[in-house]
Amino acid sequence: MIQVKNLTAIHKKDSRPLFENLSFVLEKGDKMAVIGEEGNGKSTLLKLLYDPAITDTYIEYEGEILKNGACTGYLAQELAEEEKELTIWEYMSSDPVFFEKTPKELGKIAGTVGLPGDIYYGQEKLRQLSGGEKVKLQLARILMLDPEVILLDEPSNDLDLPTLEFLERFILNVPAAVLYVSHDETLIERTANKILHLEQLRRKTRCRYTVAKSTYEEYLRNRERMFASQERIAGKQREEFARQQERYLRIQQKVEYQQNAITRQDPHGGKLLKKKMHAVKAMEKRFEREKEEFLDFPETENAVFLLFGKESAVPQGKQILEYCLDVLAAGEKVLARDLFLRVKGPERIGIIGKNGCGKTTFLRKIAEELRDRQDIRTAYMPQNYEEEMDMGKTCVEFLKTDGSTEEEKRIRTYLGSMKYTAQEMDHPAGELSGGQKAKLFFLKISMQRSQVLILDEPTRNFSPLTCPVIRKLLAEFPGTIISISHDRKYLKEVCNVLYELTEKGLKRLYNVK
Repeated sequence: MIQVKNLTAIHKKDSRPLFENLSFVLEKGDKMAVIGEEGNGKSTLLKLLYDPAITDTYIEYEGEILKNGACTGYLAQELAEEEKELTIWEYMSSDPVFFEKTPKELGKIAGTVGLPGDIYYGQEKLRQLSGGEKVKLQLARILMLDPEVILLDEPSNDLDLPTLEFLERFILNVPAAVLYVSHDETLIERTANKILHLEQLRRKTRCRYTVAKSTYEEYLRNRERMFASQERIAGKQREEFARQQERYLRIQQKVEYQQNAITRQDPHGGKLLKKKMHAVKAMEKRFEREKEEFLDFPETENAVFLLFGKESAVPQGKQILEYCLDVLAAGEKVLARDLFLRVKGPERIGIIGKNGCGKTTFLRKIAEELRDRQDIRTAYMPQNYEEEMDMGKTCVEFLKTDGSTEEEKRIRTYLGSMKYTAQEMDHPAGELSGGQKAKLFFLKISMQRSQVLILDEPTRNFSPLTCPVIRKLLAEFPGTIISISHDRKYLKEVCNVLYELTEKGLKRLYNVK
């Protein structure tokens, strides 16, 4: 239904290739997940497949994208600002196909995405809707096209747990082929039957891609087995080469010694030794040819993160927070009442709740309360990075505190260990991917030796391959974590206390020792 042939995309600003000679086919029934580290071109690929003109400002590309007449629907990672100002009616009716559908057809589409049948005529602005409602409306507008291919760029971002489960069912059951980018490992594990893995190796100077007709878990197992086998064979080849080299050097030294020792009175012996040396040189050339055929040791694109030191530890039983709030409101709208949260010692708290219930508003208030404290060092990572990050500053400028040359050198070393290129270190933050911005927050938290982390969806912008690294880092954090997350693996592996935010307050769900 879509065929990609030798597609190469190059970033105009730093001439960095995002992917090279990429080829694959998306067929009916395919549910293909695109995975890879931040900044590897996943979103760019979806834009190129939908409408290459979207990428004109920052990408040069060559290659073929053959759609064969297939109708394609596209869900962008973010709604455009002008779209957010539209009412539901204005947004849905802005596509002429809306008026070609009968009320019965529109009602069926609404039911498919879990919305009421009269949703299309709503006068609320899209900006006022929850993350789940926005995604469902966009999916409804896509379904009006009767698409054969659906492209989804991070549809799982900002969704509550029930909506994530809906999205899983949607991807599995929709007749169209689906190509999607997501950071939610559980979603990928449950829905993908094909994997497209985009990688950048050798400090982002070499691209590699892999297409696998398998589930995500099978892909990871096969990849691990393949790399283990490749590493074993490459090691044996080099061990055997070292033995051959040792044998060759012994023979060469022996022949050279005999040549030096022979007298001019023995011309016959000299000729024999000359033939022997020719044979030795031929042996050397053969070994070098064999070396060229050696398997390389497997290259992987692993994210490297700093560890939190003992300075971040919080004593067992230390009272971190005792917070009471009679009413949680957004403007005039009351979201919840009678909120109380007590936090002691090195607890790792997770807060869940439906989209729009006020979790981010509540967490922001907690951050304001704790950051005024002088007895603990607190770091806040918002869901909207612009709240705490000047998008005009570079990575280095964001991390600087005293402005010294020594500090800058240290920062650049840290950034290099986290796979930033020299050019990316000097890019304005606004040009970085969501995952690269998130890495900056984690690096700053580590450099500040923070004891209390207030994190709003900390894993939302990391790739499914990086998320296990982040979870391990946070699970071993010696201080206190207060977080919001809908990442099911994060909630299970990191949090030992879980609350649900409801209209009646915080409901404690479990406490894991």
